[in-house]
Amino acid sequence: MNTVQVPRKIKKVWKSVPTIEGAGVHLRRAFGFHEVPLLDPFLLLDDFRSENPVDYLAGFPWHPHRGIETITYVLDGDVEHGDSMGNRGKIKAGDVQWMTAGSGIIHTEMPKGNRIGQMFGFQLWANLPAQSKMIAPRYRGIESKTIPVVKTPEGATVHVICGEINGTQGPVKEIVIEPEYFDIELPIGTTFTHQVNPEHTVFAYVIEGEAYFDQARQPFSHETTGMNYFDFNPECACHDGSLVLYEKGGNQITIAADKKATRFLLVSGKPLNEPIAWYGPIVMNTQAELRTAFQEYKDGTFVKEQ
Repeated sequence: MNTVQVPRKIKKVWKSVPTIEGAGVHLRRAFGFHEVPLLDPFLLLDDFRSENPVDYLAGFPWHPHRGIETITYVLDGDVEHGDSMGNRGKIKAGDVQWMTAGSGIIHTEMPKGNRIGQMFGFQLWANLPAQSKMIAPRYRGIESKTIPVVKTPEGATVHVICGEINGTQGPVKEIVIEPEYFDIELPIGTTFTHQVNPEHTVFAYVIEGEAYFDQARQPFSHETTGMNYFDFNPECACHDGSLVLYEKGGNQITIAADKKATRFLLVSGKPLNEPIAWYGPIVMNTQAELRTAFQEYKDGTFVKEQ
């Protein structure tokens, strides 16, 4: 029995905005605290790209995380990392680090760039459900050579980090929010069509170029929020730095690169529909849990023995 294909419509489009994080890292934030729970189960997406080492070398010195997963995807340059469990290493161009903070980890991330000073990558935060907030921390270091690259019949090139494209699965599996995470390149005149779970949150972030992300090219109404949202003109494609959030309900998305080649991230996941208490690098379900986490960090009992 064939499933009826119901195209998803765009709910909102907005531009990433400049911000400074860590010890002085200049980056662009696609979404964060002010969008909760709009992108549930996802919490934050940062785009860090620069050709000037001054923008990023200060990095992210030692800091705690609890209750979330941080997913770092590097396209160019290196990021050195270390943590309270004794792990040390580098996230290199094309690599992904999927870190489950769980009950608590203290770590450092220091962008180093490439030989000519370029740095380019993304960090995505995904929430953990209440029952998994205090699980043991763990790392999944995924080297670029283990990330399959799929050529679709339509002409797309897809780097499959998590999820499945045309029978090819990404190396990241058994994640509680059932995510998909693709890095997709579309030449001019090509399209990409993908089936999604109608109940899952789905968004795209444009890395370069431009494309149409709504098959019917339908406009949507402006909603006033804290971010730089704008009305979607059906005659205008979404371009570099645009975050495209889809409405729920449909099971198919189609992206078309009519005028320019494009590259974008496509991410989806199962909403948790749970309360969020969030301050800085820690995300819990209640303010009491949040206070406990910071008190334990102050007392030196934050990292649990596993």
